[in-house]
Amino acid sequence: VQLQAFGGGLVQPGASLRLSCAASGRTLSGSIMGWFRQAPGKEREFVAAIRSGVTDYAHSVKGRFAISRDNAKDTVYLQMNSLEPEDTAVYFCARSTFIWGARQDSNRYHYWGQGTQVTVSS
Repeated sequence: VQLQAFGGGLVQPGASLRLSCAASGRTLSGSIMGWFRQAPGKEREFVAAIRSGVTDYAHSVKGRFAISRDNAKDTVYLQMNSLEPEDTAVYFCARSTFIWGARQDSNRYHYWGQGTQVTVSS
């Protein structure tokens, strides 16, 4: 499985971005797809996850971000609204076959995309 994340960029506070994560090599159906992010000097942190229509979000992004997937296209999306400077990070998509209860644990994800930079600055 190969994952490719794209859609990052430089935006002003309050703006929106949509990240995409395209998978190749194996269908995403039935697996957990997650988004994580890592800011400079900080550990990688959970952002959002989805499986079979069920979603979960980190408290810091709940209500602003939305994760979705298109199984037919083997693509997962992260719609990010009302972006804040604190959202600045490299964003990674990842795939896990573990149980849903492990969705926020980055160690339970086997496949990772290369990351896409999101910078929120005025």
